[in-house]
Formats: sequence, structure tokens, C-alpha cells
Amino acid sequence: MERNRRGRVARETLETNIVVELNLDGDGSSQVSTGIGFLDHMLTLFAKHAGLTLLVQAKGDTWIDDHHTVEDVGIALGQTLKQAFGDKIGLQRYGHAYVPMDETLVRTALDISGRPFLVYEVEGLPEKVGQFDCQLIEEFWRAVSFNAGLTVHVDKLRGKNAHHILEAVFKSYAQALRDAARITGTSLPSTKGKIE
Repeated sequence: MERNRRGRVARETLETNIVVELNLDGDGSSQVSTGIGFLDHMLTLFAKHAGLTLLVQAKGDTWIDDHHTVEDVGIALGQTLKQAFGDKIGLQRYGHAYVPMDETLVRTALDISGRPFLVYEVEGLPEKVGQFDCQLIEEFWRAVSFNAGLTVHVDKLRGKNAHHILEAVFKSYAQALRDAARITGTSLPSTKGKIE
């Protein structure tokens, strides 16, 4: 049975105007334009490693700072993922990934649980990568996880270079999500009879 595992969210506030579209069964391609170069780079590699097709168009009040845009893109991405998961019938549900990048090693474990939670243990980063505020990545993943209904643990096991660490975070999250979102059965992966 062919399933339509797609989502689309258009979100407009006084601070941001965002459209996110994705196909869980995509080809890793993306069109990303947020006005924040580092976020565009991270979302592009996220789509590639998650194996989904992703469109992100965002305009925000980046003349203030990047916070509103980064968090709101995370909210919209999470809502879009939740749509694409659909009834969750047949999902693998759990996924994990270790991603090495030079001196860095990051692990992400993920459950499409319906119970939002994020443990983000990525310590020792400098304040900035280029002009980008490193603190915003935790806010981004919190927004994604809570709006998609995911339980997620992200751990930096080792690493020194901030760009390597954050890139490994995005890649490991993407690969854990790809694993968890695979269709591997024909029933709901829960003994409760529901995932919410």
C-alpha cells in the first residue's frame, strides 16, 4: 500500500513568515532559504542524511538577531514532521545514530513517542560559529522535538571544533530520525494501542 508521508506548514507571526514542506520518503534533496547561512547549511545536510525531501522558506526579523527565525523554523519543521508521520502505523518508532566527524563523535537516540522531551548534552561550545549563536541549536531541536512529539537524547561524546560538533548533531539527529521513521510493519508500534 502506497502511503503519502508528506507534510506542509505555513506559519506567520509578527516576527517570522515560514513555509516548510517535506516528504519522509524523499531523495535527500532540499531547497532551503532562511536568511541565516549556517542554518541553511545544517538543514541541507539534515535533509540529505534523513533521506527526505525538504523545502524551507523563511523570512524573519534577523536585524534583531537570529533567535526568532531559528526557533520558528524548528516549530514549523516539527509540525510538518508530525503531519508526515500520519497514523504511525508500521513505523520502526525507535532510531539511533553515532556520527563521527574528525575529532568529534555525537550520538542521537530518538523515539517517535508522542511524548515530547529533549535531553541535549552538548557542552563546551564557543559562543559563536562565525556569526551564528551556538546556543540557538538547542532551541531549534527543542522546538522540533516538542512539535513533532519526539523523545530525543543528543550527546556529544567528544569533540573540540564547534562546526564539526554542530554538523555531527544535525547528521546524527537526521539518521536517527530516518531509522525511526522507516516502515517496518503493519501495526502500531505500541502495546498501549496508541501513540500520543
